[in-house]
Amino acid sequence: MKSGSVLLTVLLGVAALGASAAGFNGSRPLVCATMTSHACRPGSGCNRSLPTDIRAARLLSIDFEKKAINRPAHATDQYAVDRDPGRIVAEGIATGAGWARHDSGASMIASSRDAFVLFGNCIAL
Repeated sequence: MKSGSVLLTVLLGVAALGASAAGFNGSRPLVCATMTSHACRPGSGCNRSLPTDIRAARLLSIDFEKKAINRPAHATDQYAVDRDPGRIVAEGIATGAGWARHDSGASMIASSRDAFVLFGNCIAL
């Protein structure tokens, strides 16, 4: 994996796992475990693999109060976190843009370059 030229894209299907949907409104940090991944290039499509196959983080933490997305040995500060009815919008230099729906907790962070797409589950702390 090219560390400088590849941005990480995360798509996380969030399972409540005993936490209420209120935990996904940006009031509490989230911990997310990645389950499957896709390595993608513009115009070339994506190849499916396990996160460990592309050396992707198995765990991510999202702290809305601190405006940070963290993975082991790496933190990504966000520039802004805004709330709309039914979603959270987080924008930052390393993540491009993201959203999370309050009702289901589904979330996404997107990239405009080569990307790795990770699917997994989150819980609110």
